[in-house]
Formats: sequence, structure tokens, C-alpha cells
Amino acid sequence: MTPTEIALILFGLVVVILLGLAGYMYIRRQNLRQRFGPEYDRAVAEKESALAADKELRDREKRHSLLELKELPDDARQWYAEQWQELQARFVESPEESVGAADELVTRLIAERGYPIKDYDEQVTLLSVEHARTIGDYREAHDIAQRHARGEAGTEELRQAIVHYRVLVTDLLGQDPVPHQEEPTNRSRRGA
Repeated sequence: MTPTEIALILFGLVVVILLGLAGYMYIRRQNLRQRFGPEYDRAVAEKESALAADKELRDREKRHSLLELKELPDDARQWYAEQWQELQARFVESPEESVGAADELVTRLIAERGYPIKDYDEQVTLLSVEHARTIGDYREAHDIAQRHARGEAGTEELRQAIVHYRVLVTDLLGQDPVPHQEEPTNRSRRGA
């Protein structure tokens, strides 16, 4: 074999290896994208590169795997569903208190499932592994609750916070906690 033939064979092997590596990375990225949905795009925007976002999301998965998560027993699931129904009913008369109560109820539910609650940012990143489709709702609700605490959120924003919290509660409980119930403002219009 001539040196040129050897060089061409080596070049061909390098190309095949690089194509295989690119294909592997593409499949991993697509899996992350599918698993994390909108959270993937958020991570890319925060990290400013898909490679860094991929690393961050894989790191979240590793940290999440160390948690001792548990399913709620039926009686606890029922208790949270009932608390949520009462909270939504109270919204009509007391939207300001309801948003604070919703944040507390969600925090309690998250803790009971086994997620950390001391550091909000860590809590959200770990929740995003199993609840990527609803974590944006939690961020929105929590942001509105924080603005409300500073006196910067109106009643419509508080209603939106309750709607966003409900999405996460539904996801965490694995069921609709308030079946066939309308949004808080719709009930108030009907006098309920």
C-alpha cells in the first residue's frame, strides 16, 4: 500500500468517526429536546450555546436521580386536591391571600414529594426533569407571587398566578385536582 492510500484510508476513518460522533450528539440533543420541551430552549437561551445547555440538562438529570422522590398516598393526594379546591373558591373573595396560600400549598406538595425547597432555583431545576412541560407555569406563578409581595401585581395577574399554580398542582398530583371546575374569575361572574 502506498502512503497516499494509507492517508486516504485514515482520512476516511476519521470522517466516519466524526460523522458517528455528530450523529450520536444529534440523537442525544434530540432526546433532551424531547424530554425537556420548552425548558430545553430556556436552557439554551440562558447558557448561550446548545452544548452548554445539553451539559446543564444532563447534570440536572444526574442530580435528580439522587433524590428520594415518592408518590403520594391516595389520602394525601385527596387532601391536596381538596385544599386546592378550597383555595380556588377563596380566590373570589380574597385574591391576595389566595396567591400566597397557593405558593405555600405548592411548596408543601413539592416537599412532600421529596424535592428540595430551601433554594428556589435548585428546586425549579430539579422539578424541570420530571415536570418540564409545567415548570414554566410554576416560574410564572412564583414570579407573580413575588411581585404581589412587593405590591406590584394586580388582580388579573393574581388570577393568572392561580391558573399557573393549578397547572403544576395538576401535574404533581398526576390528576386534575379540580375536575370540571372553571377558572376563579368565571365562577365570580356567575355568583359562585
